[in-house]
Amino acid sequence: MSDTVESVIVAIDGPAGTGKSSTSKAVAAALGLSYLDTGAQYRAITWWMVSKGIDLSDPARIAAVADQPAIVSGTDPAAPTITVDGVDASGPIRTQEVSSKVSAVSAVPEVRTRITDLQREIAAAAVAGIVVEGRDIGTTVLPDADLKIFLTASAEARAARRSGELKGADLAATREALIKRDAADSSRKTSPLAKADDAIEVDTTELTLQQVIDHVIALVRSRRAEGATGTRAVR
Repeated sequence: MSDTVESVIVAIDGPAGTGKSSTSKAVAAALGLSYLDTGAQYRAITWWMVSKGIDLSDPARIAAVADQPAIVSGTDPAAPTITVDGVDASGPIRTQEVSSKVSAVSAVPEVRTRITDLQREIAAAAVAGIVVEGRDIGTTVLPDADLKIFLTASAEARAARRSGELKGADLAATREALIKRDAADSSRKTSPLAKADDAIEVDTTELTLQQVIDHVIALVRSRRAEGATGTRAVR
């Protein structure tokens, strides 16, 4: 049985490999909230462009087609889904090819505007509340979120986790890819990866997944007890 709380919007940001997805899904399930993986949306639009043969070295071409694919995100934390033009994309978007190209696509302002608008619509429709994970949720997408959390971890810990997810991926190569993506995400002009000034930073390097989940749940409960939620603007 879920431990339901009143409507609350929780923004969880951080680089890849910090445990954002696992933590966010578990917290949402425990508290009876919806869940949104914003990274999956950027992966989905990247996968669509790759499948259509779009030249990803040409930002203008990416911008020109950014509004074409229909991206639908299911927000059940127990079984989150993502479709593109009605096709289940949950598997294809996790390939190394998509991972290596998503930063180039997500850096294009027109792509970020389109996906950010979609994310805000989903958050606004979540009557019971929602946990939204990504890289710019607390800073750009939902600056009025009730609780903002920024997960961090050492590059070594993140690489070990991500290589395990990718089943057999080379650890050193995975670490290098993560560092490269960090640099790209943090230096892009539009909505870079950054910790919001009022976000609570949680270093997950030495913590088990369950410890991180328990800590975040405690933070949500504490924020609710403070009466932080009231009339908010999802803008």
